[in-house]
Amino acid sequence: MVTRKSFNNRLNIDAIIFASDFKVKAEKMKNFLDYTEISIISGNGGNGISSFRREKFIPFGGPDGGNGGSGGNIVVVGNKNINSLRDFRNKRVFRAKNGGNGGSNKRNGKNAEDTTIYVPLGTEIYDLENDKKIADITADSKSIILLNGGKGGLGNTFFKSSTNRAPTKYKEGKKGQKLKIALNLKTISDLSLVGFPNVGKSSIISKITNSKAEIGNYEFTTLNPNIGVLKGDIKDYLIADIPGLIKGSSLGKGLGYKFLKHIERSKFLIEVLDLSCGSIVELKKQHLTLMNELSSYNKNLPGKVKLILLNKIDLCCFTNEIPEFKPIEDCKIIAISCKNNSGLESLKGTIEKLKI
Repeated sequence: MVTRKSFNNRLNIDAIIFASDFKVKAEKMKNFLDYTEISIISGNGGNGISSFRREKFIPFGGPDGGNGGSGGNIVVVGNKNINSLRDFRNKRVFRAKNGGNGGSNKRNGKNAEDTTIYVPLGTEIYDLENDKKIADITADSKSIILLNGGKGGLGNTFFKSSTNRAPTKYKEGKKGQKLKIALNLKTISDLSLVGFPNVGKSSIISKITNSKAEIGNYEFTTLNPNIGVLKGDIKDYLIADIPGLIKGSSLGKGLGYKFLKHIERSKFLIEVLDLSCGSIVELKKQHLTLMNELSSYNKNLPGKVKLILLNKIDLCCFTNEIPEFKPIEDCKIIAISCKNNSGLESLKGTIEKLKI
């Protein structure tokens, strides 16, 4: 018999479980960051100095002031082992050191070391002052100088000439540069899975790649883009799974809109539809709604769909009508079931036949 007390206890337990699950999900979303703004400042050049050689019995030694060292550059480097901009959450200013000042006895100041900023592959860098893209980091270990450090100033030794044997002139180092930039991460992948929440995208990517995507029977299980590697006979393929889209995603609704930019770099898209929808009419509605969302965000995205996966064939009640579903000309359609692994081997073979 269920008493009021036991019922209330059950409610409390469910509330605790929900709160705990929400906290875990919130933490996962917080740990993924795909846009941030930072300030970068290159180092000042060191000053040259005016100095004269002083030795015993040589009252009028010549000029011996050294040059200043160069200020440090601000350098950005792509790193394939980083998949988010979360490291920038608590650090928003990157400053290079100044060059050392020149010294007597013709000693030049020390050049400052560069300050290196590591970003994930797929990071676009924009100058916020004029909204201009200044770099696109797509290669591992490739470095780009964003700001040059100031040049070191000249010591008075430099200005010695046949007509000026004892110059006092020297120059201060050049100032470094300042810039406020935006880092915008767009995940790089060969293929991306697109579909509505709970159609099985995470299950698919977990089955065919090495990705450990979270799987659950509720909407928005996927909170951040997942990247998996499909091992092919000829080459490997990077496959991305983004949070599910909903009607109105292109207008900012749901979680999917925030991540639509991550499929823009994909060479091809794989559309995932749910066969447990109840009828061929509902299946067609799924497809049309999804294509409208993709087109509203970027008119070129629907043209990237080269493969349609009809998932949950084990729950389909209209299998005899599936052959008439041909929404995109020359687009391969495969019916699969992640529950019983039906069609997954055919899927892997089809992906390898795509000219990626």
